Amino acid sequence: MILSTVTLLPLVFALIIALWPAEKTLRHLALGLSLIEFFVSVFMLVKFNPHTADLQMVERYTWIERFGISYFLGLDGLSLWLVMLTTFLTPIVLLGAWNAIENRVRGFLVCMMILQTAMVGTFLAMDAIFFYLFWELSLVPMYFMVGIWGGTRRIYATVKFFIFTMFGSVLMLVAIIYMMFLTQESSGTMSASLLEFYKLKIPFVGGQFLSLQTLLFFAFALAFAIKVPAFPFHTWLPDAHVEAPTPGSVILAGVMLKMGTYGFMRWVIPLFPEASEYWAWLFMSIGVIGIIYGALVAMVQPDIKKLVAYSSVSHMGYVLIGLFAFNEFGAAGSLYQMLNHGISTGALFLLVGMIYERTHSREISRYGGLAAVLPLFTIAFFVVTLSSIAVPMTNGFVGEFLILLGAFKAQVWVASIAVLGVILGAVYMLWMFKRVFFGEPGELVGDKQHPLHDLSLREIVVLAPMAVMIFWMGLAPNQFLSMSQESLRHWVEHRTNYELNIAGDASTVSGEQK
Repeated sequence: MILSTVTLLPLVFALIIALWPAEKTLRHLALGLSLIEFFVSVFMLVKFNPHTADLQMVERYTWIERFGISYFLGLDGLSLWLVMLTTFLTPIVLLGAWNAIENRVRGFLVCMMILQTAMVGTFLAMDAIFFYLFWELSLVPMYFMVGIWGGTRRIYATVKFFIFTMFGSVLMLVAIIYMMFLTQESSGTMSASLLEFYKLKIPFVGGQFLSLQTLLFFAFALAFAIKVPAFPFHTWLPDAHVEAPTPGSVILAGVMLKMGTYGFMRWVIPLFPEASEYWAWLFMSIGVIGIIYGALVAMVQPDIKKLVAYSSVSHMGYVLIGLFAFNEFGAAGSLYQMLNHGISTGALFLLVGMIYERTHSREISRYGGLAAVLPLFTIAFFVVTLSSIAVPMTNGFVGEFLILLGAFKAQVWVASIAVLGVILGAVYMLWMFKRVFFGEPGELVGDKQHPLHDLSLREIVVLAPMAVMIFWMGLAPNQFLSMSQESLRHWVEHRTNYELNIAGDASTVSGEQK
């Protein structure tokens, strides 16, 4: 029951928060409950066996037998760290946004808990219909978080976000239903199980866009590309980030974008191997364009938050090229980069939120000389900047190095262009850091009537775990990669004939035995 507990416990917490009578203690209650969720996930981590690629701690109960739909949760090395990232970030976000949300606090905290269930469920669901339900559920709380607690253009950003993601999701639903009928044709029994989908032999004809596998491939890929967001489907992201409250931005960048790249890893590439290989050049090109484009646009942003938002477009481009390199270096680097981005970009949004609470401005030109008045804040921002630009000994370096290694092994031209993103990333981040923290004090820093105060104890507690993870993941990457190594190896070696066992279930046939 451990996976159900991790998935559904936040829903129980949402109900508790909704019914809690004492308004003044809601934040303390939510923080305590989110820590309980994190410790439950740690128990899941301890129980995980890294020496097998099989699905572990599986829970499966028939829901709608006629259509083969079941409540089916499973954990392997591909989803383990993404679940941990979700449960790790939630209490940090709640503590970091202690003063950011002043109105309708109860509703906001309920949305956070529902969103956590949706994200964890997306990473653990092994039934296509349940995956789709969790996937769509994540839109609802984020819709309200941006629409109610967002900035002046929140309605525009919310509608744009919802339309983009719903458009891709509808196509994915059509593809899921079609594949359920394919399982009926293949085995005589309709099923929505991902394990049954893996066994399908879907026709593919190279060069024909209307071949069945290609159509299904793009139906799924479009939904995930929008969520990443990959170029040119990225335009909803900067608006959503800028208008979202700080906790919304952190969760959006830290976890929700990873739902898209996880979708490629779990669904698209194993389900449609021939189409994935045939169209790999397209998605590697999209990844490269996203890396360079995101970096160049970030360089000219006057708003710190928008700069960080476009840096996400650039960083997530690396994940795409690593996945479509189809080798262990690229796959391991992509999974690691998903975690890195969640830590480093999540921390950047927290820091931007902290300075915004003090000045109510995000314009770079209005700052300058912050290092003289906020030394602790400056140190924290510099550490996270080092991670973002992938300096050795930080987590960012490991992920980007492995991705570039995998890309070089697959396509030299992709790695040759993508490496420019490392240089451009250093340019826009260090340039922004110089303008904000050094030089002549700007109008916001030189205002002696409203002096700025350095990091509070609460803010130090918020940032300390992020800093620890930046250096821990940078200095000891094998402690994280080894937990997913078998799953990644199985994913790469059996990509064209991918199947999954359920641990301890002798009735399933593995890719090695087939």
